[in-house]
Amino acid sequence: MKAVLARRAARGAAMLLAASSLAGCYYMQAARGQLDVMQRSEPIAEVVDTPDTPAELARRLRLLQEARDFSIRELGLPDNDSYRRYADLERDFVVWNVFAAPEFSTQPKEWCFPIAGCVAYRGYFSEAAARRKADSLRADRLDVAVSGVPAYSTLGRFDDPVLNTMLRWEDVDLIATMFHELAHQVLYVKGDSAFNESFATVVEEAGIERWLRAQGDPDEYAAYRQRREFRETIVAEVGAAKAELDRLYRMRLAATELRRRKTARLEKLADGLRAAFENSGRSVPDWVNADLNNARLASMALYRGRVPELRELLEACGGDLACFYASAEDLARP
Repeated sequence: MKAVLARRAARGAAMLLAASSLAGCYYMQAARGQLDVMQRSEPIAEVVDTPDTPAELARRLRLLQEARDFSIRELGLPDNDSYRRYADLERDFVVWNVFAAPEFSTQPKEWCFPIAGCVAYRGYFSEAAARRKADSLRADRLDVAVSGVPAYSTLGRFDDPVLNTMLRWEDVDLIATMFHELAHQVLYVKGDSAFNESFATVVEEAGIERWLRAQGDPDEYAAYRQRREFRETIVAEVGAAKAELDRLYRMRLAATELRRRKTARLEKLADGLRAAFENSGRSVPDWVNADLNNARLASMALYRGRVPELRELLEACGGDLACFYASAEDLARP
């Protein structure tokens, strides 16, 4: 079995490196980063059975395998080898995404790639490389945000493993993330990051609700709903600020006045977010205190922008996920 997996990894790596040789440094780092992830991954069954595997890690990996089986049986998510392997990357994040937007616009800058199409970020397997790219974008007078990413999807082109970077979350959020990433294998629209992330978010929500109900743990489900409602509060705060800034940027004002009003609105947003986190007993994230700008607002909108519309689509399907997947695909067609 190991030999088969090694050959598959080698073939995938060869494809990546061949493509990267034609496309320059950015593709080369992506190919090398993906190859490193693949080479570090091991079958979860073997990790769990290894005597020196920590008991808590073994427990969580077993739980994920139960949820993976559930995702196939009850959610109609792909029946393949994704999330059947585990990789310890020995770092906090798998990639770092760089977002950028003009000084007076919340429309994110896009980059276009052969497989993923046009997306509103660039991903780097090295934080230093991401920071260098961010600095170069700032030099072009763009607003920039850098985010560490614990998980991502290769859209089924490789067998995505469970990563140590994902284990920072509680069990429920870990399982929800797996559902989210698997949803990208069901439906992915080239060039529409907002649709893709919103679709995966709705699948994640529906999936984790069904998982928790199947586990028969009402307290855990209540806690999950509470966390979701808090996220909705944060999204609403950010959405209101983004809408106001969009209106501001359409005004025919001098750059100095636009800059002053922009700064004031972002400071108001930061104050509101700090209060929301503190009042809920949660730690205030670093991005609230130091990284609020057009790029940060644009990045957050990607994950929630079309969620209400897609929730309604799921409801119109009576909660039937097969119907939802087909209807969402129809909706995504030009």
